[in-house]
Amino acid sequence: MLELGLKFTLAYLLGSVLGGLVVGQLHGGIDIRRVGSGNAGGTNALRTQGKVFAIWVLVIDVGKGVLSVLVLPTLDIPGIGIDPLLSREVIAYAAGFAALLGHVYPLWYDFRGGKGGATAVGVLCVVAPSLAVPVIVVWFVVSALTGYVGLATMGTAVGAAAYLGITGLPDAYRLFVLSTLIAVFLIFTHRTNIARMWQGTEHRMRLFRSG
Repeated sequence: MLELGLKFTLAYLLGSVLGGLVVGQLHGGIDIRRVGSGNAGGTNALRTQGKVFAIWVLVIDVGKGVLSVLVLPTLDIPGIGIDPLLSREVIAYAAGFAALLGHVYPLWYDFRGGKGGATAVGVLCVVAPSLAVPVIVVWFVVSALTGYVGLATMGTAVGAAAYLGITGLPDAYRLFVLSTLIAVFLIFTHRTNIARMWQGTEHRMRLFRSG
């Protein structure tokens, strides 16, 4: 349990490294939480700083989810070691969710982070590789058709959990629990987006512009 607790904490701290603020510091000290929607995620970065800035933000935010799941479960920490009684799968899932928590509530940045979409994608695409292409395709299609990035993120997460439930239960119940927790958490972090969509005031972002 000591290994699990330590690696959960390390994943949370890694998740607390926000791509938007790291890239902003490298671009003249920009704090994207002070512009646009005030969110530290990739959508606000794209809307206010442009595509190149946003791509680097996504690389960092997706990457920390990937690293948490790929590296931490097999990392032999001096003095802690590898607990043979502890499932590597459990550690991977716990670390992935911890990275997501860190992104939304980052210790390094006064607990004011993003909404978790990019980091969730990084986690899901590693723990369930078969979802990688469908998740990306569905997200782009919903975003392009509706203009609502938040709706695409929530819909993709819910769809992923439903798919894993239909195809994976009862064997892959841990993966289903993780995907469900991620979907519920992303709905929670997008609650203001839901309210604005209901009121008809949510900003639409056109990924592909004509003319």
